[in-house]
Amino acid sequence: MLDLELVPERSLGCEQWEFILGMHFSQSVAIIQSQVGIIKGVQVLYNDSNPLQVDLVINLPQDGIRLYFDPVVQRLKIIEIFNMKLVKLKYCGMIFNSPEVLPSIEQIEHSFGATHPGVYDAEKQLFVLNFRGLSFYFPVESKCQTSSTHNLGSLHFPPGSSPLVNRMTIYSGPGVEQASAPELPLSCYHGQLYLSRAEVLRGDCYTKGLRLTLLTDYFIGGNTRRIDSGKVQFEREVLLGQTAQDVATSLGAPNMVFYKSEDKMRIHSPNANRRVTVTRSDYFFNYFTLGIDILFDARNHIVKKIVLHTNYPGHYNFNMYQRCEFHLQLNSVEVTAYCRWDELKKQLTPSERPVVLNRASSTNTTNPFGSTFCYGYQDIIFEVMPNNYIASLSMYGDGQPVEGENESA
Repeated sequence: MLDLELVPERSLGCEQWEFILGMHFSQSVAIIQSQVGIIKGVQVLYNDSNPLQVDLVINLPQDGIRLYFDPVVQRLKIIEIFNMKLVKLKYCGMIFNSPEVLPSIEQIEHSFGATHPGVYDAEKQLFVLNFRGLSFYFPVESKCQTSSTHNLGSLHFPPGSSPLVNRMTIYSGPGVEQASAPELPLSCYHGQLYLSRAEVLRGDCYTKGLRLTLLTDYFIGGNTRRIDSGKVQFEREVLLGQTAQDVATSLGAPNMVFYKSEDKMRIHSPNANRRVTVTRSDYFFNYFTLGIDILFDARNHIVKKIVLHTNYPGHYNFNMYQRCEFHLQLNSVEVTAYCRWDELKKQLTPSERPVVLNRASSTNTTNPFGSTFCYGYQDIIFEVMPNNYIASLSMYGDGQPVEGENESA
């Protein structure tokens, strides 16, 4: 049984880890992975056909906890304890829920102090006791309620039959109905870069690169004393044709460097049958917190392709990257990570027949999410999921216009 401390309007956790409101989905998954054998039976729930309309949920059925993430920004907005019998809980070091301490009305008032009267939901037969950033739900039979008041404290119960909390929620704001995911907390930065916006820089029918608006944390102090801390925002550009050294100078060291062993799209290129002696491999700089991959030519070490990831659930790479908030202007059409391909292709003139892409990490590994479809437009490849949302955007070239060529698939 997990033994956890809650902080209203902020978090639920222990000394080793903490689920913090506003943290990214991938950071919560990393915590769960670090607690293998302690946290068990993890489920991820999402709406495959409408991934932007329904919350992304991590369900921990054996620990009685659900984590609700905003489907657009993919940050934690509500922490729910839906089974109080599966977890020990304390506030300011005081236990208010455990096998020995039952979460009665008196216990909650003793632990958290006075608050506004409880609100009764006649349809669900629930009284809800609200503190700022924290709500407790008491099941109350209709025979126990009085018709003159909605004050939980004024209800009359037989001795020893005071209702117990059967569910509680932690959130940011005055009420759970208005709860929204806070900005990424400072404690979740860990010195990493995070993306606020990626603007695709375009010439006439060709891509130049990206202008990135970035966020990171800073602190000023010495030894163990922190004098000041906060967030800083700044801009950087990554251009096709830049050197690996230029990119590393702008963005810092990548989270990972990946060397290509094969090119599954090569068969669709004009030079597919040309015999090539490979002595070195092209390589990617992977920036997972930015949702960006940058491919370098092995010979010249210059940027030849940039890949932007949208991190939709139901895609093979889900949770590997954070969503890249890109903005791409193609003529009068603005393309973002939230556009649907069936609407975009009406305004663009992409390649008619897509290339089918089926990802698998090895010969013996299957992809449970199925294939995606790649459509070419000018120097851009749109990878599209079966639900018509864009999984990734790949831009290739040297950042210079191609003479006499306006479109390529």
